[in-house]
Amino acid sequence: MLKIENLEVRYGGIHAIRGISLEVPMGKIVTLIGANGAGKSSTLRSIAGLIKSKSGSITWKGKDIMGLLPEQILEMGIALCPEGRRIFPQLTVLENLKLGGYTRKDRAGFDASIEKAFTMFPRLKERSWQKGGTLSGGEQQMLALARALMSDPELIMMDEPSLGLAPILVEEVFSIICEINKEGKTVLLVEQNAFGALKVSDYAYVLEVGTISLHGKGADLLTDKKVIDAYLGG
Repeated sequence: MLKIENLEVRYGGIHAIRGISLEVPMGKIVTLIGANGAGKSSTLRSIAGLIKSKSGSITWKGKDIMGLLPEQILEMGIALCPEGRRIFPQLTVLENLKLGGYTRKDRAGFDASIEKAFTMFPRLKERSWQKGGTLSGGEQQMLALARALMSDPELIMMDEPSLGLAPILVEEVFSIICEINKEGKTVLLVEQNAFGALKVSDYAYVLEVGTISLHGKGADLLTDKKVIDAYLGG
């Protein structure tokens, strides 16, 4: 389980996260929803070790991971698929995937993960020698997800995976998230598409200005009046 207690994060004079506490049970899909600037991405980046937390604690399977380097956190089984895809446009699809598994020591497992990625994302197999920058937006998002899975993480964190995609591709992304979860991965999802995210989530937290204002089962929040009014166009 991933557990966050009283997490505080500041960027210079900005108080991005104000004492939040949350849990991500193993094998579940947990979503953070909220407006821009609510602290969702800062939470993921804190877990991944990309920004320093001011105070509080982050534990993964009972071990304190605050203060560890990003590569150490990755080796412990936590991967981040960042907002904006962040693929390497001048590298091929296959080269992008190989970079995602750079911490792997087992050659057989590494090769199996590439084949698994191509099975889950057949369009990537068709374009394996194509440069990442020439892919469509949807294909780039699939590549970003596949690359994050190359380290064979137990927990995959996804930051706005449906952002900027056509509606039909948004549905495909949420289907893929469910498929990844069914294969045994724990998912921590940040999404502005609250409806799609809550539909696939076991549990969800609503962030507002760095604090958690509401939390509950995904299905329950879908019918909560506050959530409907603020995030579902009610």
